[in-house]
Amino acid sequence: MNKAVFLDRDGVINQKPKEGEYITSWDDFHILSGVADGIALLNKAGYKVVVVTNQRCVAKDQLSVTDLEKMHERMSQTLSRAGARLDGIYYCPHDYNPPCNCRKPAPGMLLEAARVHGIDLGSSWMIGDSEIDMKAGMNAGCKTARVLSKSEVSDHADITASSLLDSVRQILEWDAKPRIDADKRKVIA
Repeated sequence: MNKAVFLDRDGVINQKPKEGEYITSWDDFHILSGVADGIALLNKAGYKVVVVTNQRCVAKDQLSVTDLEKMHERMSQTLSRAGARLDGIYYCPHDYNPPCNCRKPAPGMLLEAARVHGIDLGSSWMIGDSEIDMKAGMNAGCKTARVLSKSEVSDHADITASSLLDSVRQILEWDAKPRIDADKRKVIA
């Protein structure tokens, strides 16, 4: 089984739009500093890297599925040219109602990626910038890392960080430490 790091998109990979607005063109898609470096570190460490993103703009008819997929392909190519490989991109195009299994905090996108890529969710992480992302990770059985602005706090994340790159460095350090398996009372790697 593979271990993975699931990444939210807006606010983790690219600059988050203003509240109530959506990224609907490549001209508005600005990859954040250090993102390619962080993903490349995960690639080198043997993690699958999978984007999981709610894209309500599709349900609101502000962006077509075709245009969203073209934007994601361009994001993937741009990161690849910088030495950072994405193993999958999953999105929820639905509105809040009726409820679906894929819209975070539901774990549907993570569960589907785990099935397709042979991912061990208990050895995996969800990096996001919202409590909804943290809940999706927890609902899937993953550890969580939250990217916070300086004024934010989070009670629900295993790790808090200032950026994707900072999150990745902390995850690699966390996963490198031996842990005690409480049930078997032995050190596990």
